[in-house]
Amino acid sequence: MVDSKKGRLGLLSTKNSFLILVDYQASMFKGIASGDKSVIKQAAMGAAKAASILRIPAVLSAIHPKSNGEFIPEIASLFPGRKVFSRKILSFDAFEDEATWNAVKKIGRKKMVVSGLWTSMCFAYTALHGLKKGFDVYGLMDAAGDSTPDAHKYGIERMLQAGVVPITLESLVSEWMHDWGNPKSGDLVKAVYSKYGAMIGMR
Repeated sequence: MVDSKKGRLGLLSTKNSFLILVDYQASMFKGIASGDKSVIKQAAMGAAKAASILRIPAVLSAIHPKSNGEFIPEIASLFPGRKVFSRKILSFDAFEDEATWNAVKKIGRKKMVVSGLWTSMCFAYTALHGLKKGFDVYGLMDAAGDSTPDAHKYGIERMLQAGVVPITLESLVSEWMHDWGNPKSGDLVKAVYSKYGAMIGMR
């Protein structure tokens, strides 16, 4: 894989991308002070729900569940039969875990949509690793949070400087859906747009 600006100009689709969510666990949420925890959680849940509706591959990674809590069931339950990878190496970078990395490679898609807790650490390090490996990396910024506003802000700035493409929930879902002619558009309106997005009146 060769990362390039040209590659990142292509829109995300249900055929060329996948979702990776990192460390959405109880203790990680407790430490967030950069923004509204419920808004952050809703964005992550919305992305996961859209991925499940559109059958977009998803990888879930957790760090030390015994102390940090299991990956939140509101997301994990959307992917029945899908393993949550508890990293055997307690690294902030999810891709340093062999099982997680192998799951990503097995998907075989170039465009990676990633988010996680916390922004400046597990999210950023995983995103940067993805860039180094040649993926087009898209950071779902409204689903991320950190221990301080500055940690969140500069974690995002670091990723942007490295080449991560910023994206937010409704933009992501719309890009995946592509147009209102998508046969899953009705499901997305009911289960994602009207529940997690701004299109509250669309039902």
